[in-house]
Order: sequence, then C-alpha cells, then structure tokens
Amino acid sequence: MATTSNLLSQLEALEKVRTWQASGKKVVFSNGCFDILHAGHIEYLTEAKKLGDVLLIGLNSDASVRRLKGSNRPICPETDRAFMLSALRMIDAVTLFDEDTPEKLISTLLPDILVKGADWNIEHIAGARTVLAHGGQVLTLPLLEGRSTSGIIEKIIQRYS
Repeated sequence: MATTSNLLSQLEALEKVRTWQASGKKVVFSNGCFDILHAGHIEYLTEAKKLGDVLLIGLNSDASVRRLKGSNRPICPETDRAFMLSALRMIDAVTLFDEDTPEKLISTLLPDILVKGADWNIEHIAGARTVLAHGGQVLTLPLLEGRSTSGIIEKIIQRYS
C-alpha cells in the first residue's frame, strides 16, 4: 500500500498547525474512529472543510477504538483508516491519538475550529473548553440520517447470520 504525506505524527501536526495559523489560515479539527468509511463520513467531512481553510483529523488508534467500541473493533486497522482519510481531497492532514478522547491532542494543537456531529452536545465535546478559552469556535454539523458504521456492521450481521 502506498504511503501518504498527509499522515503526520502529533509533533508534525503541531508544526503544520502553527505554520498554517501563522500564514492566516483557519484550522478546522475533527476526530473519530472512521472504521468503515461511508457516505455519512464524506458528507460530514465535506461540510467540516467548508468551515475553514484546512481540515485536520485526529484518528483514534486501534487500541483506542477497541476500548471505545469493543473487542471486535476496529474492523479496519489504523494504517488503512489513516490511508483512506488521507486520500480524501477535503482532508489536509491526519494524526493518530491513543487516548479515549482527543482532549490532550486538541490542547496541544489549539485549532481555530473544533467540529463534531450534531449528535454531540457542545458541553460534552472533548477539547471544547480549551478551544473556546483560546478564542476558537466549537461547532456541530448535522449527520446524514441512517448512516453509521455501527449500523453497517449490524446490517451485515443480520444478513449473514
């Protein structure tokens, strides 16, 4: 599998964010597992990119996904998930994080805009207080109804069991 320059270490991501911000670009950050990429993800990421100049994704590591979603997840390993996200034209960079939430990563990167799906209350979004305290924005975007990785997995299980 080809590698991509869009997959950054956290230190490289920090350097990129600082460079982008120093040049006047608005950095949008979102995060997730992105285990099975689907139309809901594409719609969400497309809308997230429109909120600023660059879109940086914090991707849950395999260990993080397992803790959050259970021992049968992730379906796709972090290298594959990062590769697919990096190939999407609306995403400027991807960085992995191993914690259950991206709180520490967000506190380090300090993006201008933190965005999550509308299924999250702003008060419960990891990193929201930090971003707001540094003059940034925290926004939510509507989700494409009926599209979710868990729903896809459930449909596969029902069909083939």
